[in-house]
Amino acid sequence: MNPGKRIQQSIATLTKNLVDGLFQITHNGFALLGLAVVFGAIMLAAKPEIRQIGELQLIGWLQDRQESLSGLVSGKASDHVTAVNPKDLPKPQAALAFWLARKYNVAPEPLSALVAEAYETGPRNKIDPALILAVVAVESGFNPFAQSPVGAQGLMQVMTHVHVDKYAHFGGKLAAFDPVSNMRVGIKVLQDCIARGGTVEAGLKLYVGAANLEDDGGYTAKVLAEYVRLQAVAAGRPAPAAATAANPVSSQSKA
Repeated sequence: MNPGKRIQQSIATLTKNLVDGLFQITHNGFALLGLAVVFGAIMLAAKPEIRQIGELQLIGWLQDRQESLSGLVSGKASDHVTAVNPKDLPKPQAALAFWLARKYNVAPEPLSALVAEAYETGPRNKIDPALILAVVAVESGFNPFAQSPVGAQGLMQVMTHVHVDKYAHFGGKLAAFDPVSNMRVGIKVLQDCIARGGTVEAGLKLYVGAANLEDDGGYTAKVLAEYVRLQAVAAGRPAPAAATAANPVSSQSKA
């Protein structure tokens, strides 16, 4: 290896180690500011090709940090997989996809993508994927274009105007009608509700906007009943396809 390449690799390694060290030392905003200053000084002295590599690394690290803080994995609708062959999914997910497709008269391929998304995003937010899918079932019947009389939109019937900041991660409020973006925002809202409520039941009541009401219109019971059915299906046990409202829930607010 010629001396020039060795120097380039050494600078790149030093930069990476320095950045990693700063992230390990602290996670606050001042560390990020310090990182930017130090990184900028190094890049001014580096060759153009090294500077470009470093800039791309820094952008990636900052984006990962933002997603870690917000709990939202950003991305445009065009970046999402919109359909998956259910036969390519793990057995529990495939069973759910086929069962839900039959029950809600939805094509199994796009529904499989939603099942896979629930299984990927749910654990990151400490929510059972089957509970997420149960909420979607009761809220919209898996209609990504559903809208309630009070303005809740999409698969998880999120109040778009209330959570416009969360949709900024996905390109704006029209992302409410992108199934995956809506699910990611809805999952985050549901996670916040469960954390505030202390239990799944209390969280669901908050999610539907009935926190200050004695009666939630049977919403929590419907979601939990569907949740039990989906758990059975995923476990390979038979579950009755009991009727569940497929119309958008007329909630007062989504937390």
